[in-house]
Amino acid sequence: MLKRLVIAAILIAAIVFAVQGGEYGTSDLLHQSARRKALVARIDSLQRAVDSLTRKKSALQTDVALQERIAREEFGMVRGSKEMLYRFAEK
Repeated sequence: MLKRLVIAAILIAAIVFAVQGGEYGTSDLLHQSARRKALVARIDSLQRAVDSLTRKKSALQTDVALQERIAREEFGMVRGSKEMLYRFAEK
């Protein structure tokens, strides 16, 4: 009877170790699954950013009105000799 109890305990311990322990145990698989979900979300976010930047690059290369607006706003450029740029100094 004692021998059966010891064998049963050893089998139960082996099954618990097989499920919970080791490199591919249940807890490790749950951590990997959570990390995979986080990485997929990060990839999706980065892909949206890349798509947005690609559209912006295309617009900058082809849209003359956008090019002119950026030239005026960021570089202080004016169109031809008909316009004059005024800059006011802050005191």
